[in-house]
Amino acid sequence: MKKFTLSTVAAAALTAAVLGLAAPALAAPTAGNAADTISALEAGGNRVVVTRQSAAPLDEASVVSITRGPIMRQAIPHATSNGDHTLSVSGQTIYVTVK
Repeated sequence: MKKFTLSTVAAAALTAAVLGLAAPALAAPTAGNAADTISALEAGGNRVVVTRQSAAPLDEASVVSITRGPIMRQAIPHATSNGDHTLSVSGQTIYVTVK
């Protein structure tokens, strides 16, 4: 009985963790065009992935949605010679849908 209870609790915790880590949508900007928004996100050190819903040029397109993706990490070596390294955040992947 204890194994069943432990398994149930572990499964519930794992499900809650996966659902809790779902990427929330960012608010779409109200001013400017898609090109300005993409440039601003890239200037902040982010990797921007654009999904187009029309053939309009980016300077004429509007932003439909912005969604956060995975965080990009980069290994920065220590000053020691033993090969240790640490991870530091270098940016985030941002998905932008334009129309």
